[in-house]
Amino acid sequence: MSKASRAERKAANQASKQADAALHANQRKEMAAGIREETPEYLRLNAAANEAAAKASWWRR
Repeated sequence: MSKASRAERKAANQASKQADAALHANQRKEMAAGIREETPEYLRLNAAANEAAAKASWWRR
C-alpha cells in the first residue's frame, strides 16, 4: 500500500469535514422538525461521513 500524497491527505481531511458538516446540518434540521428517528437521509449522510472519516488521517477523525 503506497502512502498518500500530502494533497490526497488534505483532500481526504476536507471531505471528512464536509461530510460531518452535512450530517450535523441535517441533524439540526431534523431536530427542529421534531424528528427523533433515524431517517433514510440521516443513514445516507452517516454512511458518507463514516466512509470519508476512514480515508482521513487518524488524528483528523
